[in-house]
Amino acid sequence: MSSSTSSEIVVEARHLGKAYQLYARRNDWLKQVMFGWWKSYFKPFWVLRDIDLQVRRGESIGFLGRNGCGKSTLLQVICGMTLPSHGELRVTGRIAPVLALGSTFDAELSGRENVMIGGAVFGLKRAEILEKFDRIAEFAGIGDYMDQPVKHYSVGMRTRLAFSICAHVEAEILVVDEALAVGDAAFQRKCLDWIDQFRKSGTLLFVSHSAAEVRRLCNRAIWLEDGRIREQGDPSDVIRSFHRALQMEKDDVHRFSASG
Repeated sequence: MSSSTSSEIVVEARHLGKAYQLYARRNDWLKQVMFGWWKSYFKPFWVLRDIDLQVRRGESIGFLGRNGCGKSTLLQVICGMTLPSHGELRVTGRIAPVLALGSTFDAELSGRENVMIGGAVFGLKRAEILEKFDRIAEFAGIGDYMDQPVKHYSVGMRTRLAFSICAHVEAEILVVDEALAVGDAAFQRKCLDWIDQFRKSGTLLFVSHSAAEVRRLCNRAIWLEDGRIREQGDPSDVIRSFHRALQMEKDDVHRFSASG
């Protein structure tokens, strides 16, 4: 791979896998900690299996698949929210993860204070956050609640504030899960319009069950099944194949099993 080509790759995964440890009994976890070097006391539940993926700068990729196929876990691994069990992963550039919006907020602190903390987590200096604060507040549109404890916010208000923070950290890679589904229709449109603008200069990784949104926002689609990439390519072609499988192939509940 030439240096000019590799410099355009912002996400690269090779043989990436992720397994969670499932314990049959509560005290098995303690046994694993104490004696895991000698014997395993858990069953591995493989969520991702042998993922090979390259994402180039400026691409917009939509991820499709049934519930439990590994879409959200793959994005979490890319964002560094959880570590892979095996394989290699390289990510270049600042990531804004719009995943589980608001889940990291401190409920006892105000929205204003959470903006300062959130910006710092993304690597912004205090002066940068203060300079962006008015724009963050305007985009969120929660008014005087900005100075109220987050514990008094509705789920929709948390979503508004969290997305607004992500939208103003000047990220190079935007990772969006189904979290926007909890917002009201007007704010969803506002977010999608912003994403539409972002993808003109940034890289988008997007999970949605809406075929229309994937077609609108993405130039490549990846269909995950049983933790593996089953098909990728033009969004219309992949969506057509995926929908055909939903109609013709039985939903296999065994994908939620720890065996195999």
